[in-house]
Amino acid sequence: MSSYENHQALDGLTLGKSTNYRDNYDASLLQGVPRSLNRDPLGLTADNLPFHGADIWTLYELSWLNGHGLPQVAVGHVELDYTSVNLIESKSFKLYLNSFNQTRFDTWETVRQTLERDLRACAQGNVSVRLHRLDELEGQPVAHFHGTCIDDQDISIDNYQFTTDYLQQAVSGEKRVEETLVSHLLKSNCLITHQPDWGSIQIQYRGRKIDREKLLRYLVSFRHHNEFHEQCVERIFNDILRFCQPETLSVYARYTRRGGLDINPWRSNTDFVPATGRLARQ
Repeated sequence: MSSYENHQALDGLTLGKSTNYRDNYDASLLQGVPRSLNRDPLGLTADNLPFHGADIWTLYELSWLNGHGLPQVAVGHVELDYTSVNLIESKSFKLYLNSFNQTRFDTWETVRQTLERDLRACAQGNVSVRLHRLDELEGQPVAHFHGTCIDDQDISIDNYQFTTDYLQQAVSGEKRVEETLVSHLLKSNCLITHQPDWGSIQIQYRGRKIDREKLLRYLVSFRHHNEFHEQCVERIFNDILRFCQPETLSVYARYTRRGGLDINPWRSNTDFVPATGRLARQ
């Protein structure tokens, strides 16, 4: 259990509660969760964060009516800056998008501007939104994370409770290496409902070599851990930075979709450009 799982800031969320679906535009459906909930226990403050980054959302189920009442569909791409006061709670995001379904908008640009305005207000931070017509995305190949996959190790695991113990003394030697490691075994659980969240993670660093077995054991220990996607990525970044002390570090996770949305947070302390292609499980 996370130390803030029962925090009063979470009491008003629709997540985990029975809700009615609305199909007429309602910005009030959006709900934010303070980023400080998980940052404070990690010793991270808004004015001294050890990373930059964003939460990248893909909106697969986005539809509205044009000025003549003809339904429109699009795939949305949203980037929410890491400095925002709040992250966007995903169920509320889904309910909010559903409220577009029977609402008329004169232009696609009006829809984009409306999304951007409402998300900025909820997150209290910078948000950018792009809308893609379906023919723009046709024929795009399934992407893959560049790097060395660490999953195929001949090891036995019987502990699935979160712990940072595996990262202690996880580096060796004085030689500096630069490598990118990938795992598809990341599984955590929703902070509120405890439903499973499945993801692939890419860890790029420069520094003393990190023991791959210990790193994999650490990632697998999230299996019973309850936190939102964005919070898990920040925890992983902070733990690796603290225990392994790399000179540079980037952590990027792409999670499978739920409710027509996927969330793909990244955090880095160096120049890092996240690939935005859909992975095989997305």
